[in-house]
Amino acid sequence: MMTPAATALGLHLRVLVEDPTSSAAQVVVDAPVGAARDEEAVEALVAGRPGAVAPAHAAPADVLTFEHEHVPSALLERLVATGLPVHPTPGALVHAQDKHVMRRRLTELGVPCPRWAAVADAAELEAFLGSTGGEAVVKTVRGGYDGKGVRVVRSARDVDDWFDAAARGEGAELLAEEKVPFTRELAVLVARTPSGEVRTWPVVESVQVDGVCSEVVAPAPDLDPRTAEEARRTAVAVAEGLAVTGVLAVELFEVSGEEPGAAPRVLVNELAMRPHNSGHWTIDGSVTSQFEQHLRAVLDLPLGDTAPRAPWTVMVNVLGSARDELTDGLAAVARTDPHAKVHLYGKGVRPGRKLGHVNVSGADLDDVRRRARAAAGLLRGEEPA
Repeated sequence: MMTPAATALGLHLRVLVEDPTSSAAQVVVDAPVGAARDEEAVEALVAGRPGAVAPAHAAPADVLTFEHEHVPSALLERLVATGLPVHPTPGALVHAQDKHVMRRRLTELGVPCPRWAAVADAAELEAFLGSTGGEAVVKTVRGGYDGKGVRVVRSARDVDDWFDAAARGEGAELLAEEKVPFTRELAVLVARTPSGEVRTWPVVESVQVDGVCSEVVAPAPDLDPRTAEEARRTAVAVAEGLAVTGVLAVELFEVSGEEPGAAPRVLVNELAMRPHNSGHWTIDGSVTSQFEQHLRAVLDLPLGDTAPRAPWTVMVNVLGSARDELTDGLAAVARTDPHAKVHLYGKGVRPGRKLGHVNVSGADLDDVRRRARAAAGLLRGEEPA
């Protein structure tokens, strides 16, 4: 999804892919195969070694950036030491790689977060449960995403297998957080350049199903302006406090105000230092998409306008499908709603897998939401209503 923006800006992308049939490899010409944790593969990627990249583009990279966090920090530090710009920097990226590091730093910055504690064993977890009413959310410190590595627990026995794996050196350490009585989930996308320019997009509402993002509504409907400003200030504080460069997604819980008539508050749930699912609506719904903005940011170019193009944009993810090929549903979507924007990822169909998304923009939220859901349903193989 970064490719159209790179083409428009005259930029050459070289992407490390784990499989020659992966989504990125289908659209990026220069796509050497290798794992993000393979130091030789990453070094060859940035060096532009012949044989590792397309011959016409065998030249060193100008900047290295990421679409996920699973790159060894030590390797990134060595690349920075050679003079290669790495964005976000290893010092910032560690906050998206390690939830202990993230929670400690956000607490130091005074950023509002759920109550939390590092728990090394069952006794520490039981003590934390006792302080939070007998229920908590336990997360693996590294490696979790889309609901993986997250459990709601009422007893340390609920994560005995995680403690056992950590003791054997086969699993990550654990973090316990209070189970927040939130009213809904919000997200703020913010971009920051190495020279310090910052821009945010409107606060959005993110709807999760089984820990996976299902829908995003931009802007978040019925959001108190005071809460919206708090969310924006919080996201900027995180970006500046962690010295993030590139696009940062700050996922938030909205919780009721403590006093009657008080505006709802926000608590930081998760961070993602990259273009993020909560910002896919920007491809069609914003003057500058998150993908173009990320490229501008990591190259330290002036950032683009983040204003919405329409009063409302709704993004609906296509999670699994009854169709063998999602492209079989394109004609039905085009006939039903020619204004719907379909984005397919070229992935094989599996139950619950993110296969693509649909964006619909307009002036009437109920109509926009209905149309986006209907278009995504057609791609999933559902009969039209």
